[in-house]
Amino acid sequence: MTHIQQASSLFMYCQLFYASELQHAQVTALQALIDQHQLPIVLNPELLTEKLTQKRRQQLCQLSIQPLLLLDNNNALSWLSDGLSVAPEWDKLQRRVVSAGRKSELLLQAAKITSDSAVIDATAGFGHDSLILASTGAQIIMLEQQPLMALLLLAEQQRMSQLANWQKLMTRLQIINTDALSYFEMVNNQSVSENNKTVDVVYLDPMFPEDSYQDRKTGKGAKVGKHMQALHQLARPPTVDEEQQLLQGALAVVGHNGSRRVIVKRPQFAPLLANQSPSESWHNEAVRFDGYFV
Repeated sequence: MTHIQQASSLFMYCQLFYASELQHAQVTALQALIDQHQLPIVLNPELLTEKLTQKRRQQLCQLSIQPLLLLDNNNALSWLSDGLSVAPEWDKLQRRVVSAGRKSELLLQAAKITSDSAVIDATAGFGHDSLILASTGAQIIMLEQQPLMALLLLAEQQRMSQLANWQKLMTRLQIINTDALSYFEMVNNQSVSENNKTVDVVYLDPMFPEDSYQDRKTGKGAKVGKHMQALHQLARPPTVDEEQQLLQGALAVVGHNGSRRVIVKRPQFAPLLANQSPSESWHNEAVRFDGYFV
């Protein structure tokens, strides 16, 4: 597995394949998203003239030194990673989002948010947990440090906003390409100057080592899916010191109200974030949510 490197310290160069000559407008819209959100990405669009078989996908991934993006006939943007297409695919979560509640979603049991809540998903990834959080009516700020992932999220939000039954949910999501610690500092500085705390929950789902998904003694636990495999190409797990900074920064953001909390997602058998014991935990056979209350 090859870790993607930016071609320079300033920009990431990406090869964008699009499936039809009729998609020039969508390519232009992607470029507009990059410009609007000031993503350090340079797109190199190219019309696809061949069928992308699995073998050809793998060949392209092995030959290219740039990340490969694919805009399919449904205008869904995906990233070709080790020959596999990975994308947010939010439409596949429709049934889960519609039925989401505290009985069915462990995350909502832990977060205890309402339609009046303001939530920061500080490690957005493919955005699936943000959708569950937004299903409550809460406003969700999604932070994603990796520009490539941020572009996938923004493109998916734009695509889903064109579907009538998703439009209201999409308005509850704000996607920002930034690192969590910088954003926490900015929020705290604003809160001090305005004497106001507006964040109810900070949600953290940081990268962790691939071997932390399973119990080392029994071998039981969740397998690493293709989405997580892809993320491991873009990011490394934080050190214990970095975990400590992340947790303390999150707690500071929600800090002046006892009903506010930081929720941390971990594989069931993973160690505690920054080795800090939570106030309360919720878990099933695969995943654990640790709650840190102020």
